[in-house]
Amino acid sequence: MFIPVGFEQKSIVTSQGRMVYYTNDKAPWKTDTNNTDDLPTLVFFHGFGGGSSAYEWSKVYPAFASEYRILAPDLIGWGRSEHQALDYKIDDYITTIIEFLEQTCQAPTRVIASSLTAAIMVRVAIARPELFKSLILTTPAGLSDFGENYTRSFFAQLVSTPILDRFIYSAGVATPGGIKSFLETRQFGNASLIFDEIVEAYLESANQPNAEYAALSFVRGDLCFDLSLYMNQLTIPTAIIWGKKSEFTGPEIGQRLADLNPQAVRIFQTLDDVGLTPQLEVPALTIGLIKKFLKQLDEVAVGVV
Repeated sequence: MFIPVGFEQKSIVTSQGRMVYYTNDKAPWKTDTNNTDDLPTLVFFHGFGGGSSAYEWSKVYPAFASEYRILAPDLIGWGRSEHQALDYKIDDYITTIIEFLEQTCQAPTRVIASSLTAAIMVRVAIARPELFKSLILTTPAGLSDFGENYTRSFFAQLVSTPILDRFIYSAGVATPGGIKSFLETRQFGNASLIFDEIVEAYLESANQPNAEYAALSFVRGDLCFDLSLYMNQLTIPTAIIWGKKSEFTGPEIGQRLADLNPQAVRIFQTLDDVGLTPQLEVPALTIGLIKKFLKQLDEVAVGVV
């Protein structure tokens, strides 16, 4: 229902189960005279939150389908990928992201990622720099940056209570009202841009069997960390986009993170009146910025700048 025209669903097997992804492997992108396998690869990774999935980038990645082989995965525990009944940890995502890139990409790859996944992508790029050509990150926050401790927050403590955590998820998150409230208060700067389709897509993901395990791991803070401890190790040419109305963490944190490694972070762009996910809130603007930044980062990679 939510797969863009010209894209189809495929999957690989990781150490944490089957990982679904979407790729431009159908007409009008792939035809008898146009093989998308011959194009450079561009990968889009979604962030975390109740109902998150590759849908988050679905208004953006079709704009690149004539120039790139597009890969947009549902991370393990989210969307249509496998949902194991376990408490997910950061290493689970570092490992499965590496496995995904190893299995689907034949050369250093341009990667785009969002929010906490974008922060985790920094650690992946530090561990395996040969997998990356460039990074474009929207609001890459570890949510415990510069010594903050997200796990001490009221909501994280509340969701750490057994039984109550499942009730909060089923009654307060995985419902149309819960999804819309989360998008309005935590994700969008302008709530009038939340359309019914967005709520429906998040709701479909949130109601997959065992979807609560990854979501509750995120809300409890099991996946949060201090990104400032890693930024100076990053060597991949990187651009950062940061909505000034991001509820989780403000642009001043983003600028401090970028300033830790100006050799790698070549671009830091803030957006007025935009929240955590500009790719959903202002997709046309996001497309334009990604096109601009891809060109600039490619020039850095070949030593033009």
